[in-house]
Parts: sequence; structure tokens; C-alpha cells
Amino acid sequence: MRLSSLQRNLLCITALASASSPLLAEDNPGTDESSPVEDTALDQSDMNARRIFTVADFERFAPRNARDLAQQIPGFTIRDDDGQRGLGQADTNVLINGRRISGKSNGPIEALERIPVEDVVRLEIVDGASLDIGGLSGQVLNVITHSSGGITGQFSYSPQFRSEGTPGRFLDASISLAGGGENTEWSLGLENDSNRRGDAGIEQVFDGAGAVIDTRDEQSNFNSDRFTLSGSWTRTAANGNVLNATGQIEGFLFRRSENSFRSGIAEPSDRVRDFRSTEDEFNYEVGLDYSFSALGGELKLIAFRRFEDSPTSSSVLTTFADGSPTEGSVFARDADEGETIARVEFGFDGLGGDWQIAFEGVRNFLDITSTFEELDGTGAFQPVELDGATSRVDEDRGETSITYSRALSNDLQLQASLGAEFSQISQTGEAGLTRSFLRPMGFVALDWNVNSGLDLSGRIERVVGQLNFFDFVSSINVNEDRTNVTNANLVPPQSWLFELEASQDLGAVGSLNLRGFFEDVFDIVDQIPILGGGQAPGNIDAAQRYGLEGEVTLLSDAIGWEGTRLDVEFELSQSAVLDPLLGNSREISNSQLVQIDADLRHDFAGSNWAIGSSISHQERANDVRIDEISVRDEAFAFASVFIENKDVAGLTLRANVGNILDQRSDTTRTVFADRSLGSVDFIEDRTRFFGTIFTFDIEGSF
Repeated sequence: MRLSSLQRNLLCITALASASSPLLAEDNPGTDESSPVEDTALDQSDMNARRIFTVADFERFAPRNARDLAQQIPGFTIRDDDGQRGLGQADTNVLINGRRISGKSNGPIEALERIPVEDVVRLEIVDGASLDIGGLSGQVLNVITHSSGGITGQFSYSPQFRSEGTPGRFLDASISLAGGGENTEWSLGLENDSNRRGDAGIEQVFDGAGAVIDTRDEQSNFNSDRFTLSGSWTRTAANGNVLNATGQIEGFLFRRSENSFRSGIAEPSDRVRDFRSTEDEFNYEVGLDYSFSALGGELKLIAFRRFEDSPTSSSVLTTFADGSPTEGSVFARDADEGETIARVEFGFDGLGGDWQIAFEGVRNFLDITSTFEELDGTGAFQPVELDGATSRVDEDRGETSITYSRALSNDLQLQASLGAEFSQISQTGEAGLTRSFLRPMGFVALDWNVNSGLDLSGRIERVVGQLNFFDFVSSINVNEDRTNVTNANLVPPQSWLFELEASQDLGAVGSLNLRGFFEDVFDIVDQIPILGGGQAPGNIDAAQRYGLEGEVTLLSDAIGWEGTRLDVEFELSQSAVLDPLLGNSREISNSQLVQIDADLRHDFAGSNWAIGSSISHQERANDVRIDEISVRDEAFAFASVFIENKDVAGLTLRANVGNILDQRSDTTRTVFADRSLGSVDFIEDRTRFFGTIFTFDIEGSF
């Protein structure tokens, strides 16, 4: 019997939950409805709070910062902003002291990590539509903080080792400081997000008739270090005015290598192929906002600036055992990109609710210089002309919106917004164009507190998407022998988004949060043929995407077993778009179909010891180009186990063993002579293993 996609996905969720444990138990970390948190300084968000938590509710997890606390809230997941579309459409679901974070890369996760647990007063899960902040609906976390005085700090160190073909990771570490006084709070963090990854295996190449024509023994390594210095500063004046500043400086170093020993039926057959890729990126971002009373309401002025310089280089060299001339090519690119935002928000009371009028101006740019070179018969690199590879793309955008929020009843909250944006996109070069767009925007959102345990949220929104400016410019992937030509005719996608979210508090059993969505997209960006030859990212008239997301937390009190907790997060989605070459319906290229993560943890009562496991499974749609289809099929799941002691001379020590199921990565790439006719040129089929991963985490405070 052939299972439907939805049936298979539901079976995956059941299997993952069963694999984690049949026994579910834990002390309820949430605040009992019968014994609400006592606090004499409740603000408006408290009055609309679904749930309130204190640090004591999560004490047994030995939290050291606000992110540690947020991650333990049953049925809640931090939704980080995508970092692309201005500030007005930021969709993060985290506030700090009722204020949205004016940052992108330096966003909510980074901000929460810098807040020591000593400075957290409480955490509130509130109805987004009940707030006078445009764009928020459903579950929103509001972290209330107050400086504990003096300076506190925290640090972490996380070395890692792998059993196969990858050097050890010794530079993954972070340290942060926080302090302040009665009216001032500040934080400063220094971090290196380091990775040392690799895989190895055999790849076979088949011709169109299915005969093996090449065999390749390959080893890849991916080494990266992301050094980040970030911070925030907030000052609240005696008159209630608030000045908030955030900033970040970051350097990113990336090195990739792939060595391939090849033998086939072609002459000369035995050869060694060496691929190298590098990136040396520098970026910074600064955000500043100031809120004060004016004109009978509250005025908020926001400024944001981000800049990135990222030179990259990719090269391939192939040497032959019989001494034939070496073959090779190099594609190098230096890209500067930036974003500058000025935004004004004015909030006031009227008609029984809260109003917000907002104006935002944005200037984005991408400036790219690219070169492509190939080895000639003498062993010297010679430049090859690549049309459209050196270009500049600019966007000037302005948007305005008006948002109205009010309580329709004690249990029903409404938020509605109407707006529009005007943008002008220009590109230099032979194919350069200047075009202007006027796009409507807006949404209607309702949050309904059905009863003490059930909340429903609904949202209908008109969304304008953000283009990736790199899609405008020609590029070459020398490793996969792919070329994208320039396409100056890209237009921003638009969509209608329909969402329905249900949050059920299960009391001592846990919590359940489900979100169903349907997105009707116009001018979606996918790979298309370009008039005049070649292919590139371009617009397809319409597409649909729909699915179900959820977070489930199961606790122990109901069955009398103390100390165990199971968290399951999942997303099941499907999509449909007409293939621009064949005209048939298919999934959106490389879109996520399944993502399931299950975490099981047991804290031993009366001790500092804890054990746990994690398991994750994902599936993606085929990556479709005009002349090829790539299918990535990973083995069932990635699983890990850990043991933790929460107080070793004041430190938290954790040992984690990853990939205990020996997951592998399987990829099949079919390259067509003519995909419209089904004529296959060749097929690459590879299996790669990456071994067992041993990680040691050390965390402390001072």
C-alpha cells in the first residue's frame, strides 16, 4: 500500500516521539493557574498575559540567561526575524520590556543570550494582537528585566571532535557582561560560532543508459569561524522617555575543500580533482531608537544601518595521472551590500483602542565585482568574459501604514492594519533597468481567549516579499559546473497569507500549540529560462504553500513520575508551482517539506545530574533547474544523547554524543541534455558519511 505524503509525515512524528521515550514525566515548569505570580508592578501586557513564568519555574534546568529560560517555556518557540525586509514587517515573536528589538543579525536570540538570569523579573506569554505594536499576533514572549546592579557575566566553551576525517573544533566560545543601575541597562557579548564539519564517501556517475562511466572517492571539509562583538544599551529617563541602542561587529571566515580521486572510462581516466572555496566577510550593524511622549501620544524614532563586505573565491584544479595538462577554473567575487532604514512610529489612543501610524524609508544596495578565469594549455589562468557578473543593484523604498488595536470583549482582541509601499529598483550594466512598484499591504488579526486553557488566533495578511539582489547578477558554480546568467527583470513577490493558531494549556500534562497556514504567492522566485539563452532565478506567476506547524510539551505530573520532559516541534508543508519548462505542477524548488525535532530530558530529583536525547528528521523538495534535478535523501534521523551535571564547582558540564544512528547524506543529481524531452546526459549518485560527533559544553557565570 502506498502512503500519502501526509500519512508518511504523521507516521514520522509518531515514530520520533516513540523513539525519544514511551515514558513522559516532569515537574510542571509553568505557573499554576491557582497560584498566580505575585507582583505589584503589573503593566498592560500582564493584564493580557496568557501565562506568566518566573526564574524559579525553571530553576532545575540551571538557566544562566534569558534564552535558557525562553527555551523551557512549554509550547513556545522563538521565531527569529528573517533579517531581510526592513523593520516594519519584522515577524519576531520576542519583546524585551514591551519593546521590539531594533536589530537583525543582532536580533532576539542574541539579545536574550546577553541578559543574565539575575536580571530577569518574569516572562510573559501574551496575545500579540492585544499589544499596540503593529504586526504581532498569536503567542508573543515579553521578557521583563531589571538590572540587578553591579556587573554580572557568563561564559561558555564547546570543543568538539568527530570520528571521521574532520579536525577538532577548539575555538567555539562566548563571554558576555551585563550591568546597569536604576534607569540604565547594558550588555556586551563576545562570541565565536565555530564549526568544523566534513563527510566522505563514494560517488558514481552513470550515462543516460545507466552504465557506470566514472567512480569518485571524495572527502569534503567545511571550516568556519564567526567572530561577533555585540551589545545593547538602554536608558529610561525620569519622564518615561526610553533610548535604546544595539550594535554588532562581525567577521566570518569560511574555508571549504573537496578532494576527489576519480577513475572512469574516459581518456585520461585516472585523475585528482581539488576544489577550494573561501569567504572572508566583515559586517556591522547599528540600531538606535528613542521613544517619548508627544502630541498626545508616544513617538518612536528608529534608525538602523547594516553593511557587509564579503569577498569569495572558488577554484577547481584537475591533475591527471598520465601527465596530461592540468585543467582548472577560478570564480572570484567581491560583494558589498548595505541597508539603511529610518522609521517613525506614532501611537495614540482613540475610538476605544490603540492606533499606530508608521512611516519607513529604506535604501538597499548590492555592489558586485566578479571575475572568471580558466587554465590554458600552458598552465596559465586566462580571463573569460562573463556578461552581467559585475553590477550594482539599488533599491529605494518607502512605506506607510496605520494600525488599530482594541479589545472587542474581555476575551477577544482585534488588530488591523492598512498600508502601502513604493519602491524603485535599478541595476547598472548592459542589462540594467530602473523600475518602480506600488504594492498594497495590510492584515487583520484576532486573538480569542476561549477559556482558561485554550487560545485561538487568526490572521489574514497581504505580504510583500524581499528580493535577493544576488539573483540579479551572473554567477558561476565551478564545483557543480552551473551558470546563472543575469536577470534584471526580477520583481518582488507578493502573497496572501492565511494563518490559524491554537494554543492549549494541558495543565500538569503539558501544552500543545498548532498553526495551520496557507500562502497564495504571486511572482514567486524560482529557476526559469532566460530569453536569449541560459537560466537564472526569475518570477513564476503563481504558487501555493500550505501546511501545519506545532510545538508539543509533555510533562510528568499526571503519571507521578518526576523529572522527565518531552518537547516535539514539527512543520509539515506542501507546495505547488507550475514548472516553467514543462508546465506541470511540482513542489517549489528546494522547499522544506518536513522538519521534526524531538528532545527528551530527565533531571534526577535531589541531584545535579540530568540525561537526555534529541532526534531530528527533515525532508526537502527536489532542487530543480532548467537542465537538472537534484534529490537529497538523508537517512532516517540525526540522533544524539547527553549527560549533564549542573554544578561542578559552579559550572554546568555536558557531554554529548551525536549521530548515534550513523546518519548519512545521499544525493542524486540528474543532468539532462534536454529536460523537456527527458533526455539524460548523466547522473551523479553519491553517499557520504560523517561519523560520530563528540561535544563537550562548559558553561559558567561570574
